[in-house]
Parts: sequence; structure tokens; C-alpha cells
Amino acid sequence: MSTEQGRMLADTLERLLRDHGRTQAALSEGWNDALWRQLAAMALPLLLVAEDEGGVGATLEDALPVALALGAHAVALPLGEALLARHAASRCGLALDDADSPVALATTAAGALEPVEGDVMRFTGSLHGVPWGHQLRQVLAVVEHADGLRLVALPVDAAQCRPGHNAAGEPRDRLQFVGVPAHTADCPGDLARDLIDLGALWRVGQMAGAMQAVLTRTVDHARDRVQFGKPIGSFQAVQQQLAVFGADAAAVACAAQAAFRSAARGEARFEIAAAKLRANLAVETATAVAHQVHGAIGFTREHDLRHFTQRLFAWRSEFGSDRHWSEALGQAVIARGVDSFWADLTARGDAAAIEAA
Repeated sequence: MSTEQGRMLADTLERLLRDHGRTQAALSEGWNDALWRQLAAMALPLLLVAEDEGGVGATLEDALPVALALGAHAVALPLGEALLARHAASRCGLALDDADSPVALATTAAGALEPVEGDVMRFTGSLHGVPWGHQLRQVLAVVEHADGLRLVALPVDAAQCRPGHNAAGEPRDRLQFVGVPAHTADCPGDLARDLIDLGALWRVGQMAGAMQAVLTRTVDHARDRVQFGKPIGSFQAVQQQLAVFGADAAAVACAAQAAFRSAARGEARFEIAAAKLRANLAVETATAVAHQVHGAIGFTREHDLRHFTQRLFAWRSEFGSDRHWSEALGQAVIARGVDSFWADLTARGDAAAIEAA
């Protein structure tokens, strides 16, 4: 995808989400089918699928504006999960339903496969924390088998669903299957790990977009809210807190850009780990400052601030917690040795991009 095409995609998506109104619709309103169909019509679930397979053929760097926009508008739909699921299916050669059908990838699967015929196998087990599980047509999961890992496409209408939610109230369902036939494909071992990394990368993009949206709302509120005859944003204590928040939001945005760029050029687990950890650590500052500045009104169900701050807390623990990514970074440094750390660090990110160009 060219730079101009990427800019057009970002602008079109921004207008769609802005014009659609409350895209962060209260989840009591249910599945936003109209918005999902519009996103599917833009072929966004196929963004990372090759053109010769009917996809857009974009890179992960091209996908960053999409993740940012979804986070900035607190979109309550599993577009990122569908995008990653179709990317995984494409890499494994597994056919899925049409692009309009919502699919997602389950990262936690427990169960067993029994051969039926060819690549069709029966799956008995459960999938945990499936995003919008009861709204999906298919759900993908990586399951261990005697012959190695298999990517399995399971029909959701054959599952028993136990509803669940994350901290933001987004559906994270448990799906139970008993002897359900499903199409499968060989799953390379590196893909199974890559899917966790890509999920974390996508969350970083959403978190960067959400933090910028929260920062903008908080600055606007500080400018408009008057106390003691002055806008509260004129008080030095508030300005200092907003400055700290702004620095954290900028750092997360830079980390997201670097991680997406590196992932588009090859192996980027170090950059993804650093970006996810940086975003996770910024959540506490972002949410604390935003709610302190907004005061009591920011905690009400009627105010849209909670749609962002609750998602930031939920996304912080998804696809790797602070501890998970801290250990990943520590292990990478130990494996290479302390003396190699600075050389390895300066060989990444922008330096690698310049060298590749």
C-alpha cells in the first residue's frame, strides 16, 4: 500500500467513525451491525491478506492508522481480532467464510482433536476469553495435535456459550465444543508465538489512539471548566499533571509507530515487548490524571471518558501483562549479554529502517 493510499484509508476511516456518532456505543445497545458492515465493506478484515488471495495486501505499518482510529473512537467491535484471524488463516492456507462474517482468534484453547477425513477433525474442548464470541460466525484457535500444532476454524453456532466480559464490559465469552467437526490446517510453531505478539502489537495501537483521545478530552475539559473564577487548566498543578500525561501519551505513540514499522520489516518481538510494556505502564498515569481533572463527572456512566479509561485497563492485561513483557525483555537482554545491549538497541527501529531503505 502506497503512502497516499494509506493516508486515504486513514482519512476515510476517521470520517466514518466520526460521522457514525457514538461508535463507543454502550454495550447494552448490543452488536453494532451497521458499523461492522461498513468496516467489512472497506475490506478492513482482509487488510493483511495478500491481494492474490482476495485481500488488500497491506503491511503491518499500513495497519497502524486503523488501530489508532479504533482506539481513538473506542470502537466496540472485534475488527482487530478479525483482521488477525484472517491473517493467520491466510498464512496457514485455511479457508474461512466470506469477509462480511465476523471471526476472531482465541488465544487460549484447551481440548483435543480427532481425525475425521482429510483436514477435517472433531474438536472437543473449550476456548476462553473469545472476543464477542456469541456474535461470531467462526472462531479460530491453535490446538496441539499428535502431528503438531493445528489452526482450527470452529463454527460458533455449534458451541455452548458462557458469556463473560473484560474490565471494560467488552464480551469475552467461553465457548464449549463437544465433538464438533472443523476444518484445520498445519500451523507453524513460529506462527503460534507470532499471533500473541501481533495481538499485543494491535493493542498497543489501540492504546495509543485511546490515550490521545483521552488527553484531548482532558485538555479541553481543563480549558472549559471554571473554578474560583478561572479555568482549572490555568492552575500550575493541573498544567504539570497534563504535561506528564502528554509526555506519556507521546511516548506510547512513538513506541507504537516504531513497533509497527519494525514488524512490517521482519522479526520485531523486542520492539513489540518494549512498546506493550511502555503502553501498559502509561495506563496508570493516563487514567489517574484524566479522572482527577474531570472530577466526579468522569466517573458517571453518562460521561464517555469511562469508555476509554476502562478499555485502557482491560487492554493492559490482554496479550501480555506488565510482568510478561518485562520478563520477555529481560530474557532477550540476558540471552545476548549485557555488553551487546546498547549495540542491539541502536541497531533497531529507525536505524534498521534507514539501513533497509
